[in-house]
Amino acid sequence: MADTTAMWPAASANSFRQDYLAPVQANHQHGQRSTDPNQATVGSHGSERSLVDATGSETTKVITDQSTDTTTSPSPSRVLPISSTSITTDGKYIAGEHASEDDSADENGGFEAIKTAKADPDIKPTVSRNMTEDDILKVVSRRRTNTSGARPFSVATADPDDEQAEIERLMSRMFGRTRQEHSEDEKTRHVGLVFKNLTVKGMGLGAALQGTLGDPFMLLPRLFKALVSRGAKAATGKPPVRTILDGFTGSVRPGEMLLVLGRPGSGCSTFLKVLANQRSGFVSVDGDVSYGGTDAKIMAKNYRGEIVYNPEDDLHYATLSVKRTLMFALRTRTPDKASRNAGESRADYVKEFLRVVSKLFWIEHTMHTKVGNAFVRGVSGGEKKRVSIAEAMITKASTQCWDNSTRGLDSSTALEYVQSLRSLTNMAHVSTAVALYQAGESLYDLFDKVVLIDEGKCLYYGSTEGAAAYFEGLGFTRPARWTTADFLTSVSDEHERQIKDGYGDRIPRSAEQFAAAYRKSDIYQRNISDIEEFERSMEQQRQERLATNAKAIKQKNYTLSFYQQVLACTHRQFLVMFGDQQSLIGKWGGILFQALIVGALFYNMPTTAAGVFSRGGVLFFMLLFNALLALAELTAAFSSRPILLKHKAFSFYRPAAYAIAQTVVDMPLVLIQVLIFDLVVYFMANLSRTPSQFFISVLFVWILTMNMYSFFRAIGALVKSLDVATRITGVAIQILIVYTGYLIPPQKMHPWFKWLIWINPVQYGFESLMANEFYNLDIECVPPYIVPQGPGATTQYQSCTIQGNQPGQLTVKGADYIKTAFTYERAHLWRNFGIITGFWIFFVVLTMIGMELQKPNADGGAVTVFKRGQAPKSVEKAMKNSSIPRDEEKAVKDSDEKLSEDESVSSDSSQAVEGVAKNEAVFTYTNVNYVIPYEKGERKLLNDVQGYVRPGKLTALMGASGAGKTTLLNTLAQRINFGVVTGDFLVDGRALPKSFQRATGFAEQMDVHESTATIREALRFSALLRQPKEVPIEEKYEYCERIIDLLEMRSIAGATIGEIGEGLNQEQRKRVTIGVELASKPELLLFLDEPTSGLDSQAAFNIVRFLRKLADSGQALLVTIHQPSSVLFEYFDELLLLKSGGRVVYHGSLGKDSRDLIDYFEKNGAKKCPPRANPAEYMLEAIGAGNPDYKGQDWGDVWAASPEHSERSREIETMISERRNASKNQKTVDDREYAMPLGTQISTVVHRTFVSYWRSPDYMIGKFLLHIITGLFNTFTFYHIGNSQVDFQSRLFSIFMTLTIAPPLIQQLQPKYLELRSLYQSREAKSKIYSWVAFTLGAVLVELPYCIVAGTLYYCCWWFGAVGRGASGFASFYAWLMMMLFELFYTGMGQAIASFSPNELLASLLVPIFFLFVVSFCGVVVPYPALPHFWQSWMYWLTPFHYLLEGFLGIAVHDRELVCAANEFARFYPPPGQTCQSYAEAFIRTSGGYVQNGTDGLCDFCQYANGDEYAKGFNVFYSKKWLDFGVFIAFCVFNFAIVFLCSWLYLGGFKTIKARLSPQARKQKKIAADARNEKV
Repeated sequence: MADTTAMWPAASANSFRQDYLAPVQANHQHGQRSTDPNQATVGSHGSERSLVDATGSETTKVITDQSTDTTTSPSPSRVLPISSTSITTDGKYIAGEHASEDDSADENGGFEAIKTAKADPDIKPTVSRNMTEDDILKVVSRRRTNTSGARPFSVATADPDDEQAEIERLMSRMFGRTRQEHSEDEKTRHVGLVFKNLTVKGMGLGAALQGTLGDPFMLLPRLFKALVSRGAKAATGKPPVRTILDGFTGSVRPGEMLLVLGRPGSGCSTFLKVLANQRSGFVSVDGDVSYGGTDAKIMAKNYRGEIVYNPEDDLHYATLSVKRTLMFALRTRTPDKASRNAGESRADYVKEFLRVVSKLFWIEHTMHTKVGNAFVRGVSGGEKKRVSIAEAMITKASTQCWDNSTRGLDSSTALEYVQSLRSLTNMAHVSTAVALYQAGESLYDLFDKVVLIDEGKCLYYGSTEGAAAYFEGLGFTRPARWTTADFLTSVSDEHERQIKDGYGDRIPRSAEQFAAAYRKSDIYQRNISDIEEFERSMEQQRQERLATNAKAIKQKNYTLSFYQQVLACTHRQFLVMFGDQQSLIGKWGGILFQALIVGALFYNMPTTAAGVFSRGGVLFFMLLFNALLALAELTAAFSSRPILLKHKAFSFYRPAAYAIAQTVVDMPLVLIQVLIFDLVVYFMANLSRTPSQFFISVLFVWILTMNMYSFFRAIGALVKSLDVATRITGVAIQILIVYTGYLIPPQKMHPWFKWLIWINPVQYGFESLMANEFYNLDIECVPPYIVPQGPGATTQYQSCTIQGNQPGQLTVKGADYIKTAFTYERAHLWRNFGIITGFWIFFVVLTMIGMELQKPNADGGAVTVFKRGQAPKSVEKAMKNSSIPRDEEKAVKDSDEKLSEDESVSSDSSQAVEGVAKNEAVFTYTNVNYVIPYEKGERKLLNDVQGYVRPGKLTALMGASGAGKTTLLNTLAQRINFGVVTGDFLVDGRALPKSFQRATGFAEQMDVHESTATIREALRFSALLRQPKEVPIEEKYEYCERIIDLLEMRSIAGATIGEIGEGLNQEQRKRVTIGVELASKPELLLFLDEPTSGLDSQAAFNIVRFLRKLADSGQALLVTIHQPSSVLFEYFDELLLLKSGGRVVYHGSLGKDSRDLIDYFEKNGAKKCPPRANPAEYMLEAIGAGNPDYKGQDWGDVWAASPEHSERSREIETMISERRNASKNQKTVDDREYAMPLGTQISTVVHRTFVSYWRSPDYMIGKFLLHIITGLFNTFTFYHIGNSQVDFQSRLFSIFMTLTIAPPLIQQLQPKYLELRSLYQSREAKSKIYSWVAFTLGAVLVELPYCIVAGTLYYCCWWFGAVGRGASGFASFYAWLMMMLFELFYTGMGQAIASFSPNELLASLLVPIFFLFVVSFCGVVVPYPALPHFWQSWMYWLTPFHYLLEGFLGIAVHDRELVCAANEFARFYPPPGQTCQSYAEAFIRTSGGYVQNGTDGLCDFCQYANGDEYAKGFNVFYSKKWLDFGVFIAFCVFNFAIVFLCSWLYLGGFKTIKARLSPQARKQKKIAADARNEKV
């Protein structure tokens, strides 16, 4: 191995690493070195530093001596042994007498032990107390005990050198020299990262136009116009290639951490992905990237597992426990015997590694807890991050990249997270790059290097210590209390940066100028020199790797063999499935319920001719039901794909192994599922009860279900999105159903589609089930299937009407029946089994290939989407010319006008602030308490809170997590609808008006908006419905323009809000959220919940700066904010601080530099606040926020007894009395619940919904295409239907197929309804913008015109080519009317189901259950005469599709002559002396049909003479057509009535009813009535 000292990071590394885990300083550093070995070098490269214990107390000074690369203790020669372990004078440590050779061989353990100076013989070694492993790991993991006073564990109890040695001994078991010497893996690791001139290019403009439903129709005219105006090349050219990263150069040595800073969209994620060798999705990646001297291509091919990229989200299986998650990772990454220590088994390795990482990252207490997600309860966010870090540590990857992983964590959890990464980096000797959006000083200090990115340019790359000085040298000023990271990111923001006097014309302004300045700097030159030196050491490392063992230089992508990977994945997959037992039991329970319904539908079928049709039906149903359950695999395939790609990148297993494992796991689970269904249905339906036939039936249903699971999974693996997969499966299901041979016999299939039966596995399964059931069945003929009947008819002159009959016999052999009707044979049984198995293997192989080919999606950068005609001119021009537009917020005009434009925007902005409506009312609240039911008792969330919000003041509402900030904000805004709230809420001393909720603005933490609306439209919608109706519309719209200027969004006012990544970015969305509330002209005050959450530091600064402007303009604002930086905190005027339990600990002004707040805490016993400390963090630390071990005074009691509290109480009383006695303000007495009348609400909401649908072309085109494709498929399947009996059956099944398009269409429309309801429920209902009636009407009405268009498209594609061929004009018109009603019916049914479903998942699961009921009893699956009496008596008449089917079939077959085909006749001999006509005449008169003379003296009898007789067999009558029409209209109306009723109940009606009926409500009503009577 190369000298490990050559690879250690610079002495300028963070204080944490130096104080806790300081490895030997690198000999690659630059800078002045002292010649005196006993004198510390002071300056940028040498420092006096303190060793800090776990509580943060300073204990022992340790001096770093740069010239000798040693760390000396206060007494230079002391050697302090720990327990039985001693440290030798040369820095090595040895264990006691029984130490093994392995332990002593650990020597430096891959992290050189701290070297000490020569031992002084006069000083005897001191023996410290025995340190437990827990003590060591507590320090090494930087576990913060937060105890006050007592220190349960202090580094002072043991010498730091000894502790360091013990830590290294423990960690060397996993990463040390011993393992390196025994491990080929360790010897061949590629440590260290170098990149030179790294340039990444991607496709796209960064801007786009909002698509509409009219685009497909305008495509040709627009193309023609472009050809004429710009020429062929420009009109048809490809999108431009844009540079995402430009010319990055740098290195990250082993043990170094690189901080990646930049705003969202600047290229941070791309930078990390390319460093992690994830290059898919980019047009090109140029430049050199090498890992330990090996280039990126070889690494990708042979050593992929040594580089890992960790995305922003923690990707784990929610139902696995933490222990099982890590155990799986360990099993797949356990090295082979040659690379493990002598005598160490796989199990030993896994156990030891798991023990170390669980303690190191403080997750041992979570080992048996599920990881969890949004739906499954699991570990906390911070714990989940640590699981991700532990998983990365297990990979032993040499280069690790972490992308914005602190999002959503509070500052203390984020700090612990980065400290864990620091530990991992030091111990595993890896190169780590981390992107953070908000990095406090404590986080920043943990890094060695920092890169600053803006617009894809490198503004700085170098040490963290030198970064601030570099930018100060360029002419920027770092304000007091600003963190280094905030200062660095501020320099590229024209609003935020502060410039030194005299530097106004000299500073760089654009990203290009910053990059040029950096390349000219000494730091860049030092960076280049450092890279060259590091490359020399890497080359030496590479040569040693080659010399170590040629055999070791092999592919290291996967540790396990393919067979072992399959076993590991299979075991893990079983754990995943059984981890969610609730869902599994729920699924099986649902199958049992549906099996009982199906079994009851086909209950006890006779073995006679009466049961023949139904027997085929139940076998068809058994196959299809189980096969279609596999559709759920599609959703599962896409939801688990990100985890699969992560594990592939981590080299845990090949995706193909996972595909096989899924199939193996499915085998027993699907067998259980099939048995549940088959056991019930098979025996309830009275199918052939012999063991062989039952088990053959189960076998075929099972293997076909497995086939379908693999089929849908293969589709999921081969396509990119769920949307595309859903469209493919929609068509595939139609093929599977129709071309099985049941709905249309093989001999009647048209040649252009007949080939589909040979590639349809369901067809082979159906043939096998039919052959298995019928081959030994003797079908007894019973009336009305015996012909002819009546007096004088005898058996020898009778026959049976079912196919396969023989003259003079009233028993038909089952084998003859299936041979004649379907061309099926029992001899094909095992041939079919082989074919189905072949299909199954083929689909599994397809899935394996698809999964292997999957690649993570590359970020193409955010795209701003503009409404056509409203894009800025520069953007519009760029889109026309396919060039790259400049930032549409920064540069709308030509570059020479840029400065003046910026000045005009800022001046417009100041004028806009003056024009914003001012608040005049004062809001006060006293004695606020909030109690909720908790377990068997109650829980108090707010405790005697009081305060006020005044115009012109920006008030912060703060506290630790769980203190009740958001609860109080919701309580004050009157948005609590659970539990009991008490207290006095007054506006100007009076009770809250009914209009309070709409007269206040409430900016939610989540930015919920109608995604297709533009910024201007969103503001206008809010203004139109929330400003009083007396205000003219023009004035409302003019006010919106003022707000747009105030938001500084004039240039993008025509941009649609969209989704993250395709629409506005996070900061712009937050501004829109605030703007929407301002547009309503809040008459009283504005609430904001966590407006800076999830934003980068610059965006957070812009938002708070904007709020400050609003306050200065006279607005009253109350803002919850989570641990802001000191810069942001300075913008607030007043503070309301809560502690856990919802108690106030401070309320009042902050003062300059928060002096009032700091003075209050200091005078009441808190420690002094350091000058550079963040007051927001200081106050939370003072009150013990988030510290479970806090033993100090109760600051709630301190506040309650303080003179400040009494003064606030007097202020509130004074405000109330003064404002109450002042003249009445009209704004506070407006008692209308909604500002606008219901008619205006409905018209505005309906208009917005129609615009939204018009701008959702994917949804509508998907709907239209589904209608067109299924219509054409139906037509060409039943093309030009003839007049035989099978043709009339085909008419019936063609109509039935039309009904089956409902489920996919319902699944398509439900998310739209739920999306609209979510928007209404989460924001618009609470703000009283419009009523639930307007919402429901908007959701219903918008679907109707599109339904009519879609239904007409289907009708035109289907009716005239198939069922309606040759029909009369009236029949065709009636069919169109019924088609329109069908469209309305499924729309109403889908929305009705969605209206009482809490989410999309439940709504989609309920659709098949409801549809099963509607379709099963309509008389097609089981004809009316064959229905069991129980269902026949009531369910048949309650099924809407019975009336729809009767209407369609009645007019489709009316007055049509039926001519039997040769194989459809019942043949019998006439008695001697009689003709066929005379013999059958009496029977025909009563039963219908016709008879004709056949060959060989036989009579050919056809069961039906015309369509009406055929329809009668299904209880369908043409005469009832208008009754059917009317009843079906009633069902449609009923569906929409359910939509309205359930929407009202879901959106508050249920709570209203419950409140009115509760005894407590009646009691309060009585008390109020008594009080009124007393007054009277």
